[in-house]
Amino acid sequence: MPADHRHKAPGTLSSLFQFNLRRITVDIRPLGDRVLIESIDEEIQKQGLLYIPDTAKEKPQQGKVVAVGKGRFEDGKLIPLDVKEGDVVLYGKYAGTEIKHGGKEYLIVRENDILAIVQK
Repeated sequence: MPADHRHKAPGTLSSLFQFNLRRITVDIRPLGDRVLIESIDEEIQKQGLLYIPDTAKEKPQQGKVVAVGKGRFEDGKLIPLDVKEGDVVLYGKYAGTEIKHGGKEYLIVRENDILAIVQK
């Protein structure tokens, strides 16, 4: 039988592995109006023939929302956040708290530290 006619049954190890690669989850859940962001690194910067070292680069101010809290309370009512998982956002240069988890760097910010949602 030609290779292109092979069929893998759902639930096999390879189909489960492919599914898990598409859906990335983090076991950190922000509280209240906080948002967990994974920074989007900018391209390697170059000035003429010289590369700018990492220590001289500014930290990125754009990232992808990985997890969001339940919202904030105002007048006893829970107000949900405007951002959602998967949004690409711009945030303040010195906003939030940097953390490392599972070999990756994340930023936890309050929703009011997010300046804008980047429209695709």
